[in-house]
This record gives sequence, C-alpha cells and structure tokens, in this order.
Amino acid sequence: MLAVFYVYSGGTKVVQSKEKLRPMMGWIDTVPMSFVRAIGGLEVLGAVGLILPPLTGIAPVLALLAAVGLALVQVGGLALHISRREFRVIGLNIFLLVLACVAAWLATTWL
Repeated sequence: MLAVFYVYSGGTKVVQSKEKLRPMMGWIDTVPMSFVRAIGGLEVLGAVGLILPPLTGIAPVLALLAAVGLALVQVGGLALHISRREFRVIGLNIFLLVLACVAAWLATTWL
C-alpha cells in the first residue's frame, strides 16, 4: 500500500505541470520545479525499492534502504510544513513516516 501511494504521488510530481500541482501542494512555489521533480523521482524509486527486492530475492537490503529513504522524505516534508505553519496537513506526513519505519523494520527480517 505504501509503494502504491508513492508511485502515484511521485509520478504526479514527475509528470504534471506546476499549475496542476499547485492546488494539491501549496509549497510548490517556494522550491524550484527541478527539486519537486527530484522528490517525485525519489518517491517512485523508493516505491520500486520496497517491492522488487523482496519479490526477486535480489539485493534485499535495497528494500531497507528504500524504506529509510522514504522515511527521510517524510522528515523533510514535516520540516517544510512545520516551517510554513501548515500544521493541519502534517498528519499524512506522520502517518507515512510511521509506515516507512514499519517497512524498514519489516525489511530487516529479509536480510
């Protein structure tokens, strides 16, 4: 479920224009669009990293690294929203951070 969320969220950041992203992301005008695209790419790569290594049995440590990376993305998101005093929207960041930490913990069982 976490991977599906990040494929959608990251994919949206990668392919949609700033104008289409603006209603969903009030912070979009405060950072360069290349940074938004990079975040989206990292989210998609993180989602792939959560799924493929456990499925294939190849380099399962990548699932752990992907989960930790996604947790760090959420820490950055929390910092951004707190700095902008957008406290009402940090619930999703906290939820995704907890899920990424659980995924990291579960990934340690595959090592």
